Amino acid sequence: MKEVIHNLNPEKGVKIPTHIAFIMDGNGRWAKRKGQKRTFGHENGVETVRAMIEAAGSLGVKYVTLYAFSTENWKRPQEEVDMLMSLFVQSIKMELPNLMKNKVKLAAIGNLAALPEECLNELNEGIRETAQNTGLTLVLALSYSARWEITEMVRRIAQKVEVNKLDAASITNEDVVNHLDTSSIPDPDILIRTGGELRLSNFLLWQLAYTELFFSDKMWPDFRKEDLHKIILDYQSRERRYGKISEQVISH
Repeated sequence: MKEVIHNLNPEKGVKIPTHIAFIMDGNGRWAKRKGQKRTFGHENGVETVRAMIEAAGSLGVKYVTLYAFSTENWKRPQEEVDMLMSLFVQSIKMELPNLMKNKVKLAAIGNLAALPEECLNELNEGIRETAQNTGLTLVLALSYSARWEITEMVRRIAQKVEVNKLDAASITNEDVVNHLDTSSIPDPDILIRTGGELRLSNFLLWQLAYTELFFSDKMWPDFRKEDLHKIILDYQSRERRYGKISEQVISH
């Protein structure tokens, strides 16, 4: 952590990211390499989740979003899906004291209505219990996909246009943002995908337009806070221009 802090250079606008998003890939492959069932990898991945939340929070990161379960994941073997749903419930129960201790606020995005009742109830309880916390906000993307979210956004806007609450000819980028699941969350500064795959897998496609992308060959259970620190150091050396030229960025 000291290495990261010492490499900050406020004069060049370098800072700790506000929002880090994770695609937590490699749990199943990690377990298979150890001769275990895929579920063993998911169980061990919870330890990495805890470590990343603590590491990010200690550095001053305000938001962490975890791609925990996609809409496509419902197609996995039923045994694995059932285990994941059970693991979510157990993890929220077990981690709630730590979330409260570290003042972490829990939030969720996605088609939450598709979750099993017990899982949804536990999630909502965790959100209620942590609602007044003022530290890092942990966003769980559950039963989520970007195409699902964008489709829902279009539907919400169309409904408002239909009842004359919104003028179709005047729809702006801001209107789109305000109708996404992430309307109250800043776009990620960094996306980290573990597991060696080089794709976005239908995750936050609108929100990642100007996000800095990092891909790690490490499987999620092997990802450590030192790996996060190295990525943040790399992020600090990057110039985010948002379509401008370097001279314009430096002048600001």
